[in-house]
Amino acid sequence: MTVLRLAELGPAVTVPLDVGDAHLLGATDVVEVRPGPDPGRWVVRAGRKVGVARIGGVELHITPKVPVARLLFLLGYARNPQRWRDETVALPDEKDLVPALAIALWRQTERALRPGLIQGYRTLDATSPVLRGRLRETAQLSRWLTAPQPLEIRYDEYTVDTTENRILATAVDRMLRVPGIDPESRRMLRRLAARFVGVTRLRAGVPAPIWRPTRLNAHLRVALRLAELVLSGTSVEAGRGGTLANGFLLDMWRVYEDFLAEALRTAIEARHGGTVLAQHRHHLDHAERLELRPDVLWRDPAGRYAAIVDAKYKLDEARGDTYQMLAYCVAYGLPRGHLVYVAGKDLPRRHLVRNVDVEIVCHLLDLDLRPADLLARVDDLAAEIAAESARSAPGRGAPDRGGAP
Repeated sequence: MTVLRLAELGPAVTVPLDVGDAHLLGATDVVEVRPGPDPGRWVVRAGRKVGVARIGGVELHITPKVPVARLLFLLGYARNPQRWRDETVALPDEKDLVPALAIALWRQTERALRPGLIQGYRTLDATSPVLRGRLRETAQLSRWLTAPQPLEIRYDEYTVDTTENRILATAVDRMLRVPGIDPESRRMLRRLAARFVGVTRLRAGVPAPIWRPTRLNAHLRVALRLAELVLSGTSVEAGRGGTLANGFLLDMWRVYEDFLAEALRTAIEARHGGTVLAQHRHHLDHAERLELRPDVLWRDPAGRYAAIVDAKYKLDEARGDTYQMLAYCVAYGLPRGHLVYVAGKDLPRRHLVRNVDVEIVCHLLDLDLRPADLLARVDDLAAEIAAESARSAPGRGAPDRGGAP
């Protein structure tokens, strides 16, 4: 097994690889692979996915640019801003994402299961020779007509096969298949997996079921948030290679996009009113062939389009970002659009587009800030966007009536 360690968007490395392994790696969207200077050597560069995966005979480790604790904060906040802020997860002193997440998962799950598996009622449909619960009359008549037996019934069962336990059990099982976990974590995860007897595991590729916070599952909430992160990272699509069953990978651009959309929604709606929509579906043309999906669209309390924002994890050297934002502004009838980049490279603050009354404003967001400071910076960004919108209010787009503005 060849172990290959790379940094997210870092410099390319030249390594000896089997031809088959090189082609398998190249068939994924995880890394870029090209022939090296000598036969049998290949140049490999990581893109914007981070984590660990086993692809063919290669165990691939990609380290994120942001600290692990910050990355998990971004992920958790995007899923549930209020509860993740209240439920701080103590992370081990690990530089790599997967070992840190594995340790946090088994520690929180073990703590959550100390009182035992949570139990609850589930409604089940079944075919039975005896009546239990209530008869499903429509199913009975359509399947068995006037036959007295069997019976199509629906009943409630008190069981450990609850939504919460399914999420935890599946996350533990999937983490066990991820390479790069330390021996103690693997041993503890195996012990936890054995405790979920009678709990159905979720199928790969199927979204995790929704669970609702209650008094009964209060002690499981931190573990459930971590389990949801594991499920999202172990269901990643790896390009032509399909879904990776033995890896944990995150798309950093999606992590950033989801975080910014949720943080801006929270800040704008709380302080400036209206509604913030993420990935609002719209079209540039009347025939509706050119689809648009801006990351953040703000409609003010009057229902008018007030501001449009797109999250950009990496600067597009060809300035394709600005062309995309120009299309958004034209389609939504807005005089201004906002691009929010991860802090790094300097870039022009504003672009005034020729021949049309459109301005594109560029902002920087530093993900290295502490969570409280990062959220404060997003609050400032929301205030700046609202102030810009107020200055151009008389000429902005029409109310949203579900069609073209």
